Amino acid sequence: MSAALEEPFGRMTLLETAEMLSERLVGHRVEIIGGQITVTPPPDGPHGETLTDIMIPLWSAGLHGEDSRVVQGIGMWLPGGSSDYAIPDLSVVDADYRDHLIKHNCYDPAIFRLVVEVTSSNHLSDVKVKPGIYADAGVPAYLIVDRKNQKVMVLTEPRDGEYRVHAVHHPGQSFTLPESIGASVTLAVDDVLAAKK
Repeated sequence: MSAALEEPFGRMTLLETAEMLSERLVGHRVEIIGGQITVTPPPDGPHGETLTDIMIPLWSAGLHGEDSRVVQGIGMWLPGGSSDYAIPDLSVVDADYRDHLIKHNCYDPAIFRLVVEVTSSNHLSDVKVKPGIYADAGVPAYLIVDRKNQKVMVLTEPRDGEYRVHAVHHPGQSFTLPESIGASVTLAVDDVLAAKK
């Protein structure tokens, strides 16, 4: 039985395999990171609530307008591999992002101003793997809502495949996202983590 499963995969490219998995595993997030396919099951309701709690202040600050857009689940083509791409939970991108499609519904990382990941079953990927790939792609700011450890991290100043500044925020604190995203946005950790409760 395993030979029957291996044979079709042997003739498919990584992108073709990822596309097949996306079609078969409806609702799952399929990404290629470091030349390996990763599959994440659908998130829970509080995950979606957290994204909404972050989107509202971004919209209120005018980031979903003429200069930039706030978009969920938009693919980013990664410079690290010939087929690598990631799909952040939420992104602030340049308003003309549609003009920067590379392939496989993924866009040039240069148009991303902010990426947001809310941890779920892919916790280690969000906090250990993705900081390096997003920094390597040159994304100016990476916001991680770590629901497991009840903290929020804002990573900035990407250089040489890593973020030079790691700001960690705990319940009871507020933080301001870098103005490089296009506006000044201040969030309260308690508000961002409220959906966990």
